[in-house]
Parts: sequence; structure tokens; C-alpha cells
Amino acid sequence: MTPPQETANILIVDDMEENLVALEAVLGSLATKVVRARSGEEALKAMLREEFAVVLIDVLMPGMNGFETAANIKGLDQTKDVPIILLTGASVDPNYAYRGYTVGAADFLIKPFDPWLLRTKVNVFLDLHRKNRQLAAQAEQLKRLLTTSGERPGEPAESALPPTAAPAPPPEPAPPGAAPPPPAPADPGETVRLAEIASQLAQVELLLRDAKDAGQAGLADRITALEQAVGRLLVGRDT
Repeated sequence: MTPPQETANILIVDDMEENLVALEAVLGSLATKVVRARSGEEALKAMLREEFAVVLIDVLMPGMNGFETAANIKGLDQTKDVPIILLTGASVDPNYAYRGYTVGAADFLIKPFDPWLLRTKVNVFLDLHRKNRQLAAQAEQLKRLLTTSGERPGEPAESALPPTAAPAPPPEPAPPGAAPPPPAPADPGETVRLAEIASQLAQVELLLRDAKDAGQAGLADRITALEQAVGRLLVGRDT
């Protein structure tokens, strides 16, 4: 089952009203929520109140400037993974870009910037945020499925038994020379759960491979192996 889509919010930080209006006009076509902040302090408060997919910060602000704001964002456990795009004017120190990457910014754009380029860059972070949220939801679903399947394959979870059910007596030994009894039929409920787990594994694998990251690709290979193992269990129950 595909998890519902969640809103990926954008935070724009600038001390000048006209710049905030311009950014809202450029990013409005992305069909997402854009939140304003007029200072670094206001930006930090906003990020502690809600979750953002990306933050755009003007470098030259009074008080806490863009570099200091970015450094503070990266210094908090709750916000350290949020990507930051720094924005600044054309007549700036050429070392600004290096300084921006040093404090943890993901990108650096010089004004006036191409609106299409800015939307494209922001949309990449929005898509990454949605995929990460979807991956987390898939992993949680997989965890629940594994939990309800019991601790060992072939055994139902204890909660599935009626509260007053007594344990079944052990089978009587077969007389000498008798044919062995036929194997017990597979539990249909367990087979369904295994099929659901295999489906969830396949979806998680696709999300990891779409991320195009070497570490996630290795994890995807491990999930593929687990998916194959679950498939063998399903085949074993059908035979």
C-alpha cells in the first residue's frame, strides 16, 4: 500500500520584503507551502516548530547573517539534515561560496538568478524529501509486518491465539513400519503476510535505487537478497 503524500514545506529567509515576495512568486508554481522568516532568529524558531524540505537563506542580513544562520541550523539535531541554499548579490566576496559550503550549505546562488534554475534546484530537494518520507513509511510498514509474523517462520504470533486456548497435545507416535504422516498445510495467514513483506521489500528496494547513492545502493542489494529469501519461503509453502 502506497503511503499518502505529505506536504514538503519550503522556508525562505530574507530581511527585505521585496526579496521574499520575489521568492514566493518563483516558487509558487511548485504547489507547496512557502514559509517566510525575516531574520536568522525567526528562521530557527520556524524550523523548530515544523518540518521543512529545504531552506533558502539570504547571506547579507543584519544581526545573524546567512552564514551564521546556516551554521546554527546544522548545529541542531532536529534540523541538521535539512538542505540549505544560500542566496547573495552579484558584487560579493568571491570566497562567499567556499564559506557557504564550509558551514554546510548544499548550494549557493548569486542574484539575479534564473527563476527556472532556482525552481529546478528546489524541486530536487522537494522530491528527495518526499522519497525519504516514503521510504521511512515503507520501513515502518515492513517492521509491523515482520512483528506480526512472529519471531520464527512457521509459528504464528502469540497474540493470534485465543486467550483461553490450551496447547494442543503432542501427536501420538506412529506404529513401527507405518508411513510418515503428510506435512501440515501451510498457514494461509502467514503466507499472506510473507507476500506482503515481499511486496514491501520490493518497494523499498526501488526507492533506494532511485536515490542514486552508493551506500543506499548497497543497502538495496541486501534488501534484494532478503526479498529473494522471502520468495523462497513462499515457494516452499506452496509445494
